[in-house]
Amino acid sequence: MLACQALFLFYTAMTENELFFATIQSGNEANIKAQLTRNPDLVNIKDQRGFTPLIFATYFNKENIAEILLEHNADVNGKDASGNTALIGVSFKGNTSIAEKLLQHKADINAKNNAGITALIYASMYNQEDMVKLLLKHKADKTIVDNEGKKAIDYAKEKGFNTIAETLE
Repeated sequence: MLACQALFLFYTAMTENELFFATIQSGNEANIKAQLTRNPDLVNIKDQRGFTPLIFATYFNKENIAEILLEHNADVNGKDASGNTALIGVSFKGNTSIAEKLLQHKADINAKNNAGITALIYASMYNQEDMVKLLLKHKADKTIVDNEGKKAIDYAKEKGFNTIAETLE
């Protein structure tokens, strides 16, 4: 009983925005839909780190939640405090399934974060071969340079990711 009361007090002390992000992390699809029905503006709010719900969901590989958010008009190109979009975020983790869904919803494949890094550059930096191929298939610009003056191929060569370097040549 005491544990239930403590949990109740925890959730009632949360703001609606905090509760929404907690629900995303829990992966409860029914509650996400209910919260969005009650307050559609939640779809594009930002948390204290500047994450949008879509960035947050994709960061935690919550593909079903990301789909719900996209169905409710989440800004597919929304950026966090570092300038990362959801596509940039999933590119270094290599989640091609989520990336494909983001691209189907018109994610900007060549968006840059505050460091000038694109999804293709991150995929190359983190040896995500399948992601590199997917991004190139969708016409990612391999000539873009980041704020350090480097392209995706430069990172691949620097780190010894020869297969990716060959793919980018």
